[in-house]
Amino acid sequence: MTDATRPALAPTALLVGASEVRIWGMSAAERLRRQLKRVNVTDVREQAEAPATGETLLFRLDHAYEQRLVEALAERPGATLVSDGVAVAANVPGANAAAAAAALAEGRVPAGTEALDSEGLAGSYNRKLRKREIAYVAPLNARSAADFEARSFAGSYKGVTDVVTKYVWPLPARIVTKWCAERGITPNQVTMVSLLLVFVALWLFWNGHYGWGLVAAWIMTFLDTVDGKLARVTMTYSKFGDVLDHGIDLVHPPFWWWAWIVGLPAVGLPLERPGLAVGIIIGGYVVQRLLEGAFLRLFGMHMHVWRPFDSFFRLITARRNPNLVILTVFTLFGRPDLGMIVVLWWIVLSLVVHAAQVVQGVIASRKAPVTSWLSA
Repeated sequence: MTDATRPALAPTALLVGASEVRIWGMSAAERLRRQLKRVNVTDVREQAEAPATGETLLFRLDHAYEQRLVEALAERPGATLVSDGVAVAANVPGANAAAAAAALAEGRVPAGTEALDSEGLAGSYNRKLRKREIAYVAPLNARSAADFEARSFAGSYKGVTDVVTKYVWPLPARIVTKWCAERGITPNQVTMVSLLLVFVALWLFWNGHYGWGLVAAWIMTFLDTVDGKLARVTMTYSKFGDVLDHGIDLVHPPFWWWAWIVGLPAVGLPLERPGLAVGIIIGGYVVQRLLEGAFLRLFGMHMHVWRPFDSFFRLITARRNPNLVILTVFTLFGRPDLGMIVVLWWIVLSLVVHAAQVVQGVIASRKAPVTSWLSA
């Protein structure tokens, strides 16, 4: 077998030093093992063990790393990550691993590698979460653990989302996420509770019990934030969990609004044309998703990250949480019917805006490529 046909050896990871600090209920070593598993590195060894031949990733345990840095380093042979002048991680050939580990233990850049800071290694645009930020690496000690958890939790948030998720949920969601992480509660378990609450809210709306239905709905939307953040900070996200979470998000909102309309006669406030209202809800939801999908297919990115206006409009567009805000306000004043009428008009107006975004994108693409303002 020639070198050209010999299968490449799987990468090895070497953990340098030690740390007793726990992050989100995990030791620094366990967190790194989970992070490395996400880049298909399962042979993770302590510094005292001899690394296998082949590509070797080295990480100091007295620092904590954002997942983007782990991914970027795995794809960058010959690179060393430097933070505040201290070399903390590197990608070297296995033959050089022992010498590189000794250098990292002293904070020195291993010989023959390129020193890069976080931005140089991973860039400044987080495409997965649709926001611009430099990936973090931080020294890890008892005093800094809380700050690191706060930063890693904030880093798990999408930069472009609705107003409730962006401004209301972060603080309570961080508290509940921490509580779940320390007790070993999994993201999928949280998601299953969310799914149960979807049906509870649906039944309550259908029967005109709007107050309790809104309580169930808001708890569900809160847990919908917690499960994703819990998965990211504990490195326990899975394909099944992702499909389940996004599947629930995709399917249930129009059925809630449909149930809301069905329940209005039970409180003596029926709509004059309920069939038309349901048609607007179902049709509007489908068309909105189609417009978003068309923009993504045409330009390779979400319409909400194109221009500052598009990101602002995502805060309030006719999605689940903004619609719930409208319905909650009107229900508090005893007029759930008027709340639904406002939601119907907001769905129509949002569709007009999204259709204009697609048309404007097509026109703009004739002059120059359509790119996100966040990646500039």
